[in-house]
Amino acid sequence: MKSVKEYMEMPYRMEIIEDKDEGGYVVSFPDLPGCITCGETIENAVKNAEEAKRIWIEAAIEDGVEILEPDSLQDYSGQFKLRLPKSLHRSLALRSRREGVSMNQYCVYLLSKNDAVHTA
Repeated sequence: MKSVKEYMEMPYRMEIIEDKDEGGYVVSFPDLPGCITCGETIENAVKNAEEAKRIWIEAAIEDGVEILEPDSLQDYSGQFKLRLPKSLHRSLALRSRREGVSMNQYCVYLLSKNDAVHTA
């Protein structure tokens, strides 16, 4: 297991979401389950998040909880192969042609749009 300092220096992804109901911002670290805090301004929320991350890591080390290392975009090529029914392939090809974009760009648009709906 690494030291608190070593974990703190790792590039953990921070998610900041505006709290429209209560005001301020909520911050979490997806790779550190349950590590969440808030602040009235983004700057305050980020400052609080660093402190929350340190406390979370210290507690995890003390309790012997496994601490995952940060997820890295370097682990992903940006490509994957997908098999689909011929009818869907035709539909996507026709729609992308109507939009004036490649089928690849159209599929990325559809996936992004769907991902945004499910992560909101």
